[in-house]
Amino acid sequence: MEGGGDSGALLIALRRILRPLVRLLITRAIPYTNAADILRWVYVDVASREFEIEGKPQTDSRVSLLTGVHRREVKRLRRFDAPAFRAPKSATLGSQLITRWTSDPIYLDASGSPVPLAYMEADEKAVSFERLVRSVSTDIRPRVVLDEWIRLGIVHVDERETVHLDTDAFIPKRGDEEMAYYFGHNLHDHVAAAAHNMTGASPALLERSVHYNNLGPEAVEELERLAGEQGMKGLRAVDQRAAELQRQDSGGDLASRRINFGVYFYTEDTAEPGDGPSQDE
Repeated sequence: MEGGGDSGALLIALRRILRPLVRLLITRAIPYTNAADILRWVYVDVASREFEIEGKPQTDSRVSLLTGVHRREVKRLRRFDAPAFRAPKSATLGSQLITRWTSDPIYLDASGSPVPLAYMEADEKAVSFERLVRSVSTDIRPRVVLDEWIRLGIVHVDERETVHLDTDAFIPKRGDEEMAYYFGHNLHDHVAAAAHNMTGASPALLERSVHYNNLGPEAVEELERLAGEQGMKGLRAVDQRAAELQRQDSGGDLASRRINFGVYFYTEDTAEPGDGPSQDE
């Protein structure tokens, strides 16, 4: 089924990568035919755009040769463009606001932590939640943002109408368009970094993990807390420095690149069905 050599090893890895994705697709009632159509289109699109021979047009025949997709199907698929992958407005606003609150020095205390904000101050120049929202967007009322964030558990308001940030990141509620966007955004970048390294490209990109088995539930709970604490310290440090550098570079001729730095934590029984024994055993 998988073939031999390096390609065989890669196909075995692909089977494992696809398992949680297929589990999600089945959970969301997305059948194989839909996923297969998308995979076929992506094969054709990547071959068309990224495997050209310099000075020669990329023909349907060559794309068919590269992908194994029939030439008539290649011709049909090359006429269509996928919908643009853009962040929903609410996700863009939410992430910008929390980034500002957790990285801009005027919203931080001496230890670098985000300070609680009065909802509104008489002095327009004083820090407040209202000022925070209006510094990012004047198209939406601060009260609308506050009510939605309270509902999502991102903030809480005390008896003095002071707004406290309860999370260090914009975390969309389950099933929302925003969550689907970050699912595609973050997994794309993680896979892209690993694929970059698999090709032997230089310099290699950061893509590391720590993995152990033979752990009990209490040990996993402790490690999950530790990973959360240390991971958020790293994220906050990169976030604050990136915000400083963005303000410095913004508008420059070379300010055309983006970065994504993330952490994750996962736990399960040692072997998934169909994957065989853990390699650590």
